Amino acid sequence: MAGLIVLLAFVIFIVIFIAKGFVTIQQAETMVIERLGRYYKTLDSGINIIWPIFDRPREIEWRSVTEDHAGNRIIRKQRVTRIDLRETVYDFPRQNVITKDNVVTEINALLYFQITDPVRAVYEIANLPEAIEKLTQTTLRNVIGEMDLDETLSSRDTINQKLRAILDEATDKWGVKVNRVELQDINPPRDIRDAMEKQMRAERDRRAAILEAEGLKQAKILEAEGIREAEINKAEGLRQAKVLVAAGEAEARVRIADAESQALGLITRALAGIPGDPAQYLIALRYLESLKEMVSGKDNKIIYLPYEATGILSSLGGIRDLLEGVGKLR
Repeated sequence: MAGLIVLLAFVIFIVIFIAKGFVTIQQAETMVIERLGRYYKTLDSGINIIWPIFDRPREIEWRSVTEDHAGNRIIRKQRVTRIDLRETVYDFPRQNVITKDNVVTEINALLYFQITDPVRAVYEIANLPEAIEKLTQTTLRNVIGEMDLDETLSSRDTINQKLRAILDEATDKWGVKVNRVELQDINPPRDIRDAMEKQMRAERDRRAAILEAEGLKQAKILEAEGIREAEINKAEGLRQAKVLVAAGEAEARVRIADAESQALGLITRALAGIPGDPAQYLIALRYLESLKEMVSGKDNKIIYLPYEATGILSSLGGIRDLLEGVGKLR
């Protein structure tokens, strides 16, 4: 019985030894193995074989965030043997920082990092999460301390780039790659926020007044330009109309003169050989037409003969002589 018990114990030991010797590592995870207290190797994803008695995994401090049933965030710090190689996000608690113009501001930052060298992450730093957290907080204080409040609120991208560059350089020794740093919230004191809101409201009112004044100015300018263009076009139209009227009158006078010249030529040719002046005949006709127009109106009561009426009588005499000459020719 004693030998059987020993044999059974030996078999159980062998089974446990073999079971402990096979270590399964998931994808994007790794494990640092020490043999007799010294670094031996880093296990890759898949099945790995170790000596359970001589080899043991090295533990590392890790930080995880969970939520309870009420939705409250719970930060847990624990020691783990499996190192996560995926990108990890750290949501650091809010902290108060002082700007260059001595304004206390509450800032909440997010840090995205990834372990690239598990060996250095284990042996180069004692507590990696706490070291990253403290380094981020101090670096954030230094960066914000060099900037005014207005610059801090308007330069988030600049702050993120500065923080990422400084943290990435500092954590490179620990085998950590800092990918991104994001400022989640920047909350100045209440009185500062009220003053900034009043300032922004006044600035918006000023811009609105400027835009309204610019609009009125442009409207007045456009209205004046429209009036000017209208007056110019009107004057140009009147000028062209007067030019056309003058040209028409000149052309009419020329044609009337031509017609009179032709009529005078016809009369001269018709009265050839008859005593009398044909020009006196035409002048007499004009005087007679003028007298006809003077007496054609309804309200014309008194007719004044012009001083040149004696010319009409002489013209009538000329017409009489012409008519007598025509009678003699017949």
